[in-house]
Amino acid sequence: MSSQSPDYQLHDGEQDAAVLALSGDWTQGQHPARFNSVEPELARRHLAQLTTDGAALGDWDSMLMGFLLQCHDYCRAQKIEFNTRNMPHGIEQLLAVATAVPARRADAPKTESWLAFLSPGTLVRDLWGDLQESLAFTGEVTVALTRLVRGKANTRFTDFRNFCYQAGPEAFAIISLTSVLVGMILAYLGAVQLRQFGAEIFVANLVVIGTLREMGVLMTAVVMAGRTGAAYAAQLGTMQTNEEIDAITTMGISPVEFLVLPRMLALIIIMPLLTIYANLLGIVGGGIVAGGMGISPIQYFQQGESALDFSHVAVGLIKAVVFATLIAVAGCRAGINSGRSSAAVGQAATNAVVTAIVYLIVADAGINILFQQLGI
Repeated sequence: MSSQSPDYQLHDGEQDAAVLALSGDWTQGQHPARFNSVEPELARRHLAQLTTDGAALGDWDSMLMGFLLQCHDYCRAQKIEFNTRNMPHGIEQLLAVATAVPARRADAPKTESWLAFLSPGTLVRDLWGDLQESLAFTGEVTVALTRLVRGKANTRFTDFRNFCYQAGPEAFAIISLTSVLVGMILAYLGAVQLRQFGAEIFVANLVVIGTLREMGVLMTAVVMAGRTGAAYAAQLGTMQTNEEIDAITTMGISPVEFLVLPRMLALIIIMPLLTIYANLLGIVGGGIVAGGMGISPIQYFQQGESALDFSHVAVGLIKAVVFATLIAVAGCRAGINSGRSSAAVGQAATNAVVTAIVYLIVADAGINILFQQLGI
């Protein structure tokens, strides 16, 4: 049996009414009769009522329903009464279900003045929300650590080993570059001032103490915040977008135990090792500048050895552990709480880096003040 192409005829009715007679087979594969071709004819007639007649219809599928829905939506927008008659069995029921609830229109985004971000109420509300989110995440991490100590956590050693490799050996190149340059900058700034007093030799003391206590660990932490912290946020944010975290939760596994703990523990273990490596390269970088000032390598390292003390090394390592914890918390929290879009993942990575750097600065100042009061 040959099929007939879908078609329509628009007939005038009584009192601003019209009848849209449909004919042919309205099925996929047929050349469709598009509604945009009949829309101008309806607009010219200024109708108050439109009736679609399906007496001449043959086979039909979803293509017919799409055309009828377009007719219905047009009539609703133009405040025209829409009716159907002689339709195949089931059409009226499907049309009733499809048009029972109007389509939801997306609200226009609210534009707020930039002054709204400076209002005390907005700032307090944002800070309170961030504090609640941070406390909730910290509590989950604490519970997960307790279960790990008791041997009941769903944390895999394989994941921990992989994250150690990502945070450690793969970061050697950028840590090497920044450490040597920071040591050179520190030595140069000190040498400019010490030269005025003929005390260039003491640049070794400045580099050793400054690198061990402050610059080595701080620059390493900043690099790791931008590298590893952002990576944690992007990884977990992508998993949130792909609903992988929901799947893990559905299986009864804690995402904090399975995803957060391996990353956090890996960074806590690797950060002190990277700090020691950065300290050595920073001292070498200072020696390069000292050599340009006429100080021999033997003089530089002998003078630096006189300034070397275990307390300086301990201060740097303690900071490394604290900084690693803060970077991991900032990155994992931003990723776990990320939205489910590519833009949200990018925002999560940005928030992780910014938050981690703020944490580092505040923690560094607090630790320095504490150690100064303790005389360390």
